[in-house]
Amino acid sequence: MSADELTPPDAARWAARAGLPLEDARHAAVAATAQHIHSVISVLRGLDFGDTPPAFAYRAGGAGPDAAL
Repeated sequence: MSADELTPPDAARWAARAGLPLEDARHAAVAATAQHIHSVISVLRGLDFGDTPPAFAYRAGGAGPDAAL
């Protein structure tokens, strides 16, 4: 099942399976939120990070200011 097919009853079932029982009034909101998260993640998966160095290569505070006083 993809998140595009997630219905409110499915959201309730998956939440209960994860140990997070939901009130009936929240099923639709949780399903809609899961669908939104899935759409954002699918966009991120499509990005090409081939030239991006890994996070351990970043040094915070390593560069000095580039403006002269």
